[in-house]
Amino acid sequence: MESEQFIFVANNLALDFVNTEVGVGEQYSDKLENAENVLEWLQAANLISTNQHKTLPDLLPLAKELRAEMSQTIAHAKKGIGYETKCTNSILEKASPYPQIAWQENEKKFVINYHHAKLTPEALLQPVAHAFLNLLTELDFSLVKQCEADDCVLMFHDQTKSHRRRWCSMALCGNRMKAAAHRKRNRTK
Repeated sequence: MESEQFIFVANNLALDFVNTEVGVGEQYSDKLENAENVLEWLQAANLISTNQHKTLPDLLPLAKELRAEMSQTIAHAKKGIGYETKCTNSILEKASPYPQIAWQENEKKFVINYHHAKLTPEALLQPVAHAFLNLLTELDFSLVKQCEADDCVLMFHDQTKSHRRRWCSMALCGNRMKAAAHRKRNRTK
């Protein structure tokens, strides 16, 4: 499968991960159907390289558990209700990275690269868990929105200046919904 199957419109890695479940009803699609899909998503999100692909553990069970917990936590937080984040906390606890100094040739400076002693499912999903941690505790959570298209469940973090973003993206839903509204207005004339 190609990485074009994944949608990165949320302005947040954690929300993009949640958005691997798309559509409603007959249009529902789970983009993480197997372990290979999880690796493909991590590669599309620039979290792993292609050459790592063959040596990585099966991430599917933990990835689905994390995604489900993130979806439930977001739904509860939107209602002002707490939710236990066992899976996220476990990933954050078990995937302790260690820093390494590296020279970045293109910028001519030293940078910190984080590595894991062992590539475990927790280590590979840790960037998603960190993005989720940041989303819940550091960012303005009121700007986490769901696309206003009737048939879209994608979420995004609204980073527009006016905070009036309505669609997951103009290309996916915005143009379609605006065209539908235009057709409806013209029928009533």
